[in-house]
Amino acid sequence: MAQEQAIVAGGCFWCTEAVFRDVIGVSEVESGYIGGTVADPTYKQVCAGTTGHAEAIRVTYDPQVISYAEILDVFLGTHDPTQLNRQGNDVGTQYRSAIFPLSEEQQGEAGAAIERWNAEHEGQRAVTTIEGPAEWYPAEDYHQEYWEGEGQRNPYCLAVIPPKLLKLRKSFQAKVKSA
Repeated sequence: MAQEQAIVAGGCFWCTEAVFRDVIGVSEVESGYIGGTVADPTYKQVCAGTTGHAEAIRVTYDPQVISYAEILDVFLGTHDPTQLNRQGNDVGTQYRSAIFPLSEEQQGEAGAAIERWNAEHEGQRAVTTIEGPAEWYPAEDYHQEYWEGEGQRNPYCLAVIPPKLLKLRKSFQAKVKSA
């Protein structure tokens, strides 16, 4: 069976990438930029918040192992989709919670996933947007697999990523790769 892809933005891409590298059925996670107006943006441009891009990840997965709907449930369940244009101390539209469907089928699934999340979290509403189609731009090489390398020495990552990984293991135990 062919691999499929999903593109999601949930704040800092280092954090989202670290979570999805531990999800069953996922063969690749690439950090990048999507949803903006500048071609081939740089990290510095995106961080300045002037290009309109979101820091995002492109997940390549086996739909026989994990469905797109399950990918979205993990995505919504491992960041705070109620924060508009921010995740924690990261503030700006580049840190927005967004889903970038790659087909009409994914578009429908994205809306259903947000509704599912809202129904399961009474009194809270996800502000996650459904955007696109939009051009994908891979982030610079030093951002790829960041948690596995430099991220282990980055105080920001050490404060933010382990709680997300813990949430993944607690809330989505059946979707975590065995060590």
